[in-house]
Amino acid sequence: MMHIIDRRLNPKGKSLSNRQRFLDRAKKQIKRAVNDAIKDRKISNTDGGERIKIPADGLTEPRFMGDMTKGHRDRVMPGNRDFMPGDKIKRPPPQGSGQGGREASEDGEGEDSFQFTLTRDEFLDIFFEDMALPDFIKKSIKEEVVHEFQRAGYKRQGSPSNLNLKLTMRNSLARRLCLRRPRETEIAELEDKITLLRKKTNLPIKDQKKLLALLEELEVKQKRRRIVPYIDPLDVRYTSFTEVEKPNTHAVMFCLMDVSGSMGEVHKELAKRFFMLLHLFLTRQYSKVDVVFIRHTHLASEVDEETFFHSRETGGTIVSTALEVMQKVITDRYPPEDWNIYAAQASDGDNLNSDNARCRHILTQELLPQCQYFAYVEVWDRHEAEMFPSDGNATRLWQTYDQITKSHENFAVRKVTGPEDIFPVLHDLFDKNKTSEAV
Repeated sequence: MMHIIDRRLNPKGKSLSNRQRFLDRAKKQIKRAVNDAIKDRKISNTDGGERIKIPADGLTEPRFMGDMTKGHRDRVMPGNRDFMPGDKIKRPPPQGSGQGGREASEDGEGEDSFQFTLTRDEFLDIFFEDMALPDFIKKSIKEEVVHEFQRAGYKRQGSPSNLNLKLTMRNSLARRLCLRRPRETEIAELEDKITLLRKKTNLPIKDQKKLLALLEELEVKQKRRRIVPYIDPLDVRYTSFTEVEKPNTHAVMFCLMDVSGSMGEVHKELAKRFFMLLHLFLTRQYSKVDVVFIRHTHLASEVDEETFFHSRETGGTIVSTALEVMQKVITDRYPPEDWNIYAAQASDGDNLNSDNARCRHILTQELLPQCQYFAYVEVWDRHEAEMFPSDGNATRLWQTYDQITKSHENFAVRKVTGPEDIFPVLHDLFDKNKTSEAV
């Protein structure tokens, strides 16, 4: 049986075609394995690759084989010590009737598990495969067209800096082989033979004829070598580049978080996980994403990432102060006509009761008309969720925000009680099927 192996070099940033065929063939199993793997991922490995394990059953490629139950064979396999050519070998029993077999795997597939490593891009492509920006957001994306150059084959004329030396030399070699251009070693051998004959005195007629033949052959080869140059203008190739238009989309992501005394380390850790995944998703949708961190107690301020997640604060909670700072930053640095604005707010739901109406006014009248999407995530400790499982125990801030979702498509609220809820919540917010039905 003939086996064809692709030994071409792996292009930069891409996988070989046989690897892509394998991923397509086992796509459902890989998708299921990726979903299982991301549940236990650490924050530091959010955007890395992943070593996954899938059942080996069904991964072999189809191939033609002879029927082992029919026909006559007169070959002896290597390593044989019991048979000689001409001996008859008993036909093996049909599959399924023997006493042997493979050990059953723990998942019941009857096959050993197959392990391999997904690259960072492959893992993220599969993870974000069923996620997309909602259609009503796509329609309002602001795009600034920029021109970029990308490779577009080869041409015979161009700038010396774009000379493709490898292809030029390949064309030159092919032309010289076809036209049989003599090599320097061939001419040097003829000249050595002629020199030896000329050194002899009283050459016989046979050697004289041989010398004349060598001189004629040398003249022909030298003439052919002059006519067929080493590099001809027909051989030269230049790498061609074409100018293409690419949308250069800009986005800004606002991270708002309550850091008052009611927000413990568990709440902040859950908020950080959500912020990181949302930022990773946006960076795959836009070429440039700015991040603005706003933290608040009864006062709000814009801070850096380190201060946002690790600095401790004390005081009460007034959520509207963070929304006011966000509106000020948008006015000063991120005009809505030039930027796609996204916001993610994390809180435990604690807020001054008299401030909820102010929050609703700022969101509905000022922020939401300017934002592509605004997501509110309420983080609860697991013990709190077990103590207050019913919807009747929702916080006043949740109730206020939940009313806004009924009139604004670009506003969503979700609840998170543990790290395993982060991925499902993110998928729920940007699910392709859900967003396609929203319009």
